Amino acid sequence: MPVTTTAKRALRGSKNKESINKILMSKLEVALRTAKKSKTVEKIVKAVSLTDRAAKRHVIHKNKAARIKSQLAKLMPRIAKKKVSPKK
Repeated sequence: MPVTTTAKRALRGSKNKESINKILMSKLEVALRTAKKSKTVEKIVKAVSLTDRAAKRHVIHKNKAARIKSQLAKLMPRIAKKKVSPKK
């Protein structure tokens, strides 16, 4: 157990961050499962968005996020790839 007041405060903060990270990870895992199962554009885009958010908050590593996004991009239907392509 922490002794000093700053250590107690840090413990409280880390518990809060842990709970938020667990929520984010569980949402991400569910979104990945549904995207891989249904393979619809909306589900894949939502999973990519959650992946980016998790990487931004350092819940997952940026390379893992890139790997997940690459796997999801392969699931994207051919027609949707043309529609979603970035504008120049």
